[in-house]
Amino acid sequence: MNTTLDTGSLPRADLGRLNAMNTKTASPLKNGAWTLDPAHSSVGFTVRHLGISKVRGAFRSFDASLTVDGDEIAVTASIETASIDTGNRDRDAHVLSADLLDAVKRPRLEFRSTRVERDGETGTLTGDLTIGDVTRPVTLDVEFGGLVEFPGLPGRHGGFDATGELRRSDFGLSFGAADAILSDRIKLQLDIQFVEPGDD
Repeated sequence: MNTTLDTGSLPRADLGRLNAMNTKTASPLKNGAWTLDPAHSSVGFTVRHLGISKVRGAFRSFDASLTVDGDEIAVTASIETASIDTGNRDRDAHVLSADLLDAVKRPRLEFRSTRVERDGETGTLTGDLTIGDVTRPVTLDVEFGGLVEFPGLPGRHGGFDATGELRRSDFGLSFGAADAILSDRIKLQLDIQFVEPGDD
């Protein structure tokens, strides 16, 4: 996401531990706690409108963590619901109202990993997604973009692309008359950079 985010006040879920499965090669990721580079990360989504076109949007305020301990990996994320941006302020205000997403009732989306399966530079990440008072499992397809030095800054950056899909009805997101307008399926697109931990 090409923006600078204020993530210092965002809550973090407790780390979910998982075993890296199907690792045909050793993980290239250094042990320790990797930190999010918010200026080069994004959390986007797409939903069909009237079944004939797509509305694209993003969440502008979020935090994420990646912890590596050998073949054990933990990923968490916290997204501020009120930071939704579909490019139209009036639409965003309606989405955040009690008619639709209800940001007062659902102030954030929380993710905690439970399992990862890796095959080289691709794999799947499964975890529990909580929206309001509903938690459901979701699985993301992940591609590892590699590690590279960031000129002038310490630590290598690791890039990850993740895609997936969820049904809003699984999370109790029924919009009444708007259900006929907005697709139940929401596609997710995440482009994330983490910064490698320093030496102890």
